[in-house]
Amino acid sequence: MILVKDFLINVSVSIVILIFGWWLSSIIGQWFSKAIKFSPHIDVTVVPILSSLAIWSIRVFTIMTILARFGLETTSIIALLGAAGLAIGLALQGTLQNIAAGIMLLLLRPVRSGELICLKSGEEGTVSEIGLFLTRMIQNDGTSLTLPNSNLWNSTIVNFSRNPNRRIDIPVLISYKSDVDLAINTIIEVVKSNPLILIDPAPLVKVIDYKEFSIVINIRVWSDSSKYWDLRWGLYHQIWTALSAAGFEAPIIINSIAR
Repeated sequence: MILVKDFLINVSVSIVILIFGWWLSSIIGQWFSKAIKFSPHIDVTVVPILSSLAIWSIRVFTIMTILARFGLETTSIIALLGAAGLAIGLALQGTLQNIAAGIMLLLLRPVRSGELICLKSGEEGTVSEIGLFLTRMIQNDGTSLTLPNSNLWNSTIVNFSRNPNRRIDIPVLISYKSDVDLAINTIIEVVKSNPLILIDPAPLVKVIDYKEFSIVINIRVWSDSSKYWDLRWGLYHQIWTALSAAGFEAPIIINSIAR
């Protein structure tokens, strides 16, 4: 009867310890995340992973404490956890790959939170979070994309935000009857008047190709990465407006049909 009573007491205390440990781990995890975010020396990319490590460290300690109440020695608990970890590892190889990929992403930093990236598989968006298992992105259309860390790590990544400047190339077609020098000078004036275009590297406006019905003038300019799309969309409109005002028309393709 005494053994049953002791067992029931241990079970009751263990339940209390479990609830308290899980609650404490969540509170500390939230506090840890907030503390790291306000630290100027820690990249926000590592916040989810470090927070998860803090939470699960407390939860593992809680489980070990509960098992110790039932008479299991620490060495036995560690051996048990090791055996369980091996069994779980064999059963969840894909999950372990995601954890390993998350650690590599954390150490090598090919991407960070807030950066715009594109994967070889075609996904494109802004990284919002790199967790212990998953990476979350906000795509350009506003939808949320979640993918395993191993997919990100094993993919070719194009990072649009890592470099401070980006290049823009805009081809313009004019007919062979048009005044090429006037067209180039008109475009140069547009380029000079745009405050978003960087002076260094210097802008280039050059003839780069001859098509069957048109001459190709290429406008090559550089901008701040954060202003890339504002400049690109604005230039298309400004160049067409300026060329139209100067009397230029789009080249007309004429196809001859033999009878």
